[in-house]
Amino acid sequence: MTTPAPGPAPGPSTGPSTGDVVERPLGRGRLLGYGVGSIGTGVFSAVPGLLLLYYLTDMLGVPAAVAGVVLVAPKIWDVLLNPLVGAASDREAVRTGRRTRLLAIGAAALPVTFALMFAVPGAVPGGLPGALWSGAAFLLAASAFACFQVPYVALPAEMAGSRSARTRIMSWRVVCLTVGILVAGGLAPAVVDLAGGGRPGYAVMGVTVGAVMAAALVAATLGTRWVPSRPGPRPLGPVAAFRLARGNRPFFVLLAAFVTQALAVAVMLAGAPYVASYRLGDYGLTSVMFVCLVGPSMLAVPGWAWLSRRHGAVRCYLAASIGFCAVAVALVPAIAEGGTAATLALTALAGVCYAALQLLPLSLLPDTVHADAVRTGQAQSGAFTGLWTAGETAGLALGPGLFALVLTVSGFVSAPTGSPVAQEPGALTGLLLGFTALPALLMLISLPFVAWYGRLAKEPA
Repeated sequence: MTTPAPGPAPGPSTGPSTGDVVERPLGRGRLLGYGVGSIGTGVFSAVPGLLLLYYLTDMLGVPAAVAGVVLVAPKIWDVLLNPLVGAASDREAVRTGRRTRLLAIGAAALPVTFALMFAVPGAVPGGLPGALWSGAAFLLAASAFACFQVPYVALPAEMAGSRSARTRIMSWRVVCLTVGILVAGGLAPAVVDLAGGGRPGYAVMGVTVGAVMAAALVAATLGTRWVPSRPGPRPLGPVAAFRLARGNRPFFVLLAAFVTQALAVAVMLAGAPYVASYRLGDYGLTSVMFVCLVGPSMLAVPGWAWLSRRHGAVRCYLAASIGFCAVAVALVPAIAEGGTAATLALTALAGVCYAALQLLPLSLLPDTVHADAVRTGQAQSGAFTGLWTAGETAGLALGPGLFALVLTVSGFVSAPTGSPVAQEPGALTGLLLGFTALPALLMLISLPFVAWYGRLAKEPA
């Protein structure tokens, strides 16, 4: 298909001075064409947080402190890169009227670099050399992820102008995101086991999950070529874009809430294999816990969408945040007593709240972009989503690093699976509280930001 030159075109284009939007019909094909990309992004967001820390400490024998650095350092680079990618995406949109080129680059590079993260060759010993291999691959994968994710998150603001239409777009996206996270948490550990475990098992998993990721990302790249992008009237560099964005207080307050909550969820993801192995006595429960967390969210998305229309998105967002915090606290005695059934039931309840934590802030994000276009006369979706994904990346990166810090402080001893080590009671207590109390505290910290956003947006909280 030939990419049309930029110019007047029907579709959701935001006028820089007026913010008017011409709606283009959103059939199921177009909604799925956009949403399917979240299968790939969900996999990449979840698998490193769920398995890479465990792979480093218990497959390669990397000390927890070093493993934490390996997980955080590439993401720090990604935080710096995302705003630059956002500015580049806006420049591309001004020139071509589309954001396809960066999407295609990310879709091609991310699956390959993801597979390399878990493919430390047998000739490379564990410890520091293995950590360097995985860390370098993770750095490349994070860069490729930024190339896809930043323009991808910018598209909904250009696909629809009304909040109800954008909530519909996000509902499809969150359902697909849930599928991706289920692939990450359900399929990935299972493939490791089916492939014989150990380093070879993780290598097979990387290739298998990378293939699933590739199919989803390529489908979304092709399925969103119809979306016309109008950041205009001129492309801004990252510094100028940030200066212009500074006055958008609702955006930064919403971002603070979302990032803090992403950090809480990332800490839980990183802790799941340790809780399954050392508190519940079965590493295989990692997949079950993950399915219990993410599976209900797929069913809960339509319910949260309906509730947000009836009671307001901010009010529902606040209720879901409080609910997640309460469930995290309730998990402390359930896991401490070794109650597998109670742990899984509470995890499923957390999954219902998790659906809202994904759907609602992403539905509110385009509101801040459209409002800023009216305020400044410069619609710059890529710049804002670059900052948004930078914050999300920081939260997802710091989560495993923060959990690794908890392991280090509590005295956890890393060792390859062939030479298991009995953990001291302090280490067992540390990983339990890191999985439960720490995410609850972070979720509690996010509540004032959610309420503040409601006041700024003049919605009841």
